[in-house]
Amino acid sequence: MQDTAEGVRHFQQDVYPHKAQLFEHLATHHKPDTLFIGCSDARVVPELITSSEPGELFVIRTAGNLVPAYHPGADPVTASIEYAVAALGVTDVIVCGHSACGAMTALAENHDLSATPAVAGWLEQADASRARVKTPGDVPELVRQNVLAQLATLATHPSVARGLATRTLGLHGWVFDIPTGRVDVLDAA
Repeated sequence: MQDTAEGVRHFQQDVYPHKAQLFEHLATHHKPDTLFIGCSDARVVPELITSSEPGELFVIRTAGNLVPAYHPGADPVTASIEYAVAALGVTDVIVCGHSACGAMTALAENHDLSATPAVAGWLEQADASRARVKTPGDVPELVRQNVLAQLATLATHPSVARGLATRTLGLHGWVFDIPTGRVDVLDAA
């Protein structure tokens, strides 16, 4: 916790003063152009990967960068997608997977998740991703196929479907390679 507290002090003393005008503007303006759906993994930092300033990305992070199928109701991921697309008017949505993803590794290698039942239940949303992989145990392929499956799931959300139909929204799949910093763009077709 001490490192985190020192980070806050560094931000307040060294970073914020140089960006004070930006934060003053952001206090009354919230108009990101991109929704970035990435993994919760601490090694994957959307703003760092994209060199984005505060206010430019609307970020959703979930284990395995999973997107639940649309259903009306109190689902925080679905609500965040709807808010970003319908209320904020983002023009692009990126689903970003990454190398060495713990969630995809657990699925590809059939790890015993009985000690983490909530995680096991959440990862069931990757069943379509697993079905797309020809070689069992192929983690990199599962990461790629998972990104594509999540893009397909996103298209079932009404706000996303409307944006796609009116061509005001673009969907993009990325895979971030941690050791090289490379970002591979996947074709959703």
